[in-house]
Amino acid sequence: MPERMTTPPPLTQPPDRAPRKPATACPPGAIDCHIHLFGPAAQYPFHPDSKYVSEDALPEMHMHLQDTLGLAGAVVVSGAGYGMNPNHLAAMLALHPGRFKGVALLPEDVTPAELQRLDALGVRGARFVSPGHRGALPRLSPRIAAMVAELGWHVQFYPAADDLVDFADALQALPNDAVVLDHFAAIPATGGVDQPAFQCLLRLLDTGKFWVKLSGPMRCTPDDMPYADVTPLARALVRAAPERLVWGTDWPHVNMNGRAMPNDGDLFDLLTEWVPDAAVRQRVLVDNPRALYGPFGS
Repeated sequence: MPERMTTPPPLTQPPDRAPRKPATACPPGAIDCHIHLFGPAAQYPFHPDSKYVSEDALPEMHMHLQDTLGLAGAVVVSGAGYGMNPNHLAAMLALHPGRFKGVALLPEDVTPAELQRLDALGVRGARFVSPGHRGALPRLSPRIAAMVAELGWHVQFYPAADDLVDFADALQALPNDAVVLDHFAAIPATGGVDQPAFQCLLRLLDTGKFWVKLSGPMRCTPDDMPYADVTPLARALVRAAPERLVWGTDWPHVNMNGRAMPNDGDLFDLLTEWVPDAAVRQRVLVDNPRALYGPFGS
C-alpha cells in the first residue's frame, strides 16, 4: 500500500517582536504566570501530533519582554507542541534557576523519581486539559494529581468552551490544595457573567481551593484587542476572589493564525480595565504568584 501522507501542522504566527512599554505602572516583583517556551528547534522537535509548530521562543526572548514590561520572572507552562514530555521544560528551568518556575504536562507513567527531579528544578504544578483540546495532551488523572499533591504541587486545568461544569466535581475532589484554571477557565465571554459555566466558576471560587489565570483573553472571544467582552468576566472575578487570581501574557500566543496579534504592552495595560485598583493589581501581580509558586529570584 502507498505510504499514508499527513499534512504538517501550520507554523503559528509569531508574537509582536516590538513590545511596547506599558502605560500602566508595573509593581516591582511582578510575575507573568503563563508563558510557553520553544526551541532551539534543532534540539527539541515538535511532537508529530501537535496541532501547531512554532518558531523558537527562547528564554532570553521572554526575558527581554520581562524587562520591557517591568516583570521579575515568569511561569513556564509546558507547551502542547512537545506533548507529554517535560524534558524541554526541565532544560529551560535548569538554564535560568530563580527566573522561571514551571508547570508540566506529564505522561501517565511518570515516576516519583522524575517528579522529584522536576520539583528540584522549580516545577510547581501539573497541567491537564479537557477533551475539547486536540493533541498529545494529558487528560485529568486523579492518580497523577495525588502523586504531585505529595510534593505540594497544584493541578492546572484547561477546560474548553463551557465544559467546566462537567469537570467541577472531579476537580473539587482532587487532594491538591489548589486547582488553577487556565485563561478565564476558557469560558466563552459572549455568554456573560450569568451563563451557567461562569456561575459554576464563581461557586468553585467560593470553596477557597480554586484559582483563575487572568490570561489569554483571546482564548475566550473571537474578537481582537481590547477583548471588550472579557472585561465583565475579569471584573467579576476580581470582586469574587482577588486573593486567588494571577495574570499571564500567554506569550508567544500560539494558534493565532488569521487573527490580529496583540502587542504584549497593550495586553499588560488591559489590567487597568480588569483590575482598576492598584493595590489589587499588586496582589495579582506580585503577592499571589509567590503564594502559588513560591519565591522567585536568583
